[in-house]
Amino acid sequence: MNKILIRICVLFIVIVLFLLILLRSRSPFGRDNSSFASEPKEEITRIEFSENGKKLTLEKKGEAWLVNGKSEARKSGILFILRILKEIKIKSPVSQDLYNTEISGKNISPVKVKVYEKHRLLKTFFVYKTISNNYGNIMKIKEKSKPFIVYVPGYDGDIGSGFTLNELFWQPYTVFNLLPSEIASVHLENLSDTASSFSICNKNHHFFLCGPSGKLAGWDSALVIRYISYFVYVPFESWAFKLEESEKKSIEAQKPLYMLTIITSGGKKVVLTLWLMHSDKDSYDKIDSDRLLGKTNEKDELFIMRYFDIDPLIKKRSYFYQQ
Repeated sequence: MNKILIRICVLFIVIVLFLLILLRSRSPFGRDNSSFASEPKEEITRIEFSENGKKLTLEKKGEAWLVNGKSEARKSGILFILRILKEIKIKSPVSQDLYNTEISGKNISPVKVKVYEKHRLLKTFFVYKTISNNYGNIMKIKEKSKPFIVYVPGYDGDIGSGFTLNELFWQPYTVFNLLPSEIASVHLENLSDTASSFSICNKNHHFFLCGPSGKLAGWDSALVIRYISYFVYVPFESWAFKLEESEKKSIEAQKPLYMLTIITSGGKKVVLTLWLMHSDKDSYDKIDSDRLLGKTNEKDELFIMRYFDIDPLIKKRSYFYQQ
């Protein structure tokens, strides 16, 4: 009798432990429908985004990540998306009414995401971008699964922006990356103070300061060389993707503040145009004192530059005469 009782107790304990393990491994919404985070054994090596027949691939090759197998990806962008993929959790379920209003009613197409570790598929899910929440997304494991608002603990920003097929988003945010030996000439046109405009020419590996009528005299050669060295790395903050097309056209129709033209030693011409940036799009009286809007002749898209990054290049001619 005692042996039977002991066996019953052992069996009961085993069943309770099994149920506890099972319940702890399951999500309150069903793990198959709500487990979005990727859990690689070592590391994620490939990410695929697809939307309306288009596709973008981010893949690790050696120590670098490539965009669509061509250009090297921006490191901060890769770190951002890897953190999202590994740490995303459910913030809250989405009601059918909200889903119908924000997604179905607006005909929002999802971005299908596939995450791989080498050849092993780790996770597949769908991202519906929306402004209905601070995190910029509603996600599903499958198109017919329950929708959720998903977030990354400790990060309050828009993680929906990370799921984009725009190649520009993934490329380095760099305007110039030139060594002095790669620069043939620089011309800065100050459109609000034309007398401050100047040119610098490279003649036989020597740089000369010039004005509209030719070479100038009395300038400090050390300051000219220092100025040329600032082109080694000139970044911008972000693309101005959120601007409407009408806003972009309006900005480009305005008189710019500066036009900076670089001719490389290989004959390539890069023109950077800079405009004032308004901190409030509904009020042209509010000027952003920390940022400018920029565009180069290489890409048909506006970007945002901090004065901190561009200020070394937008000197006045008098700068080169300072003691």
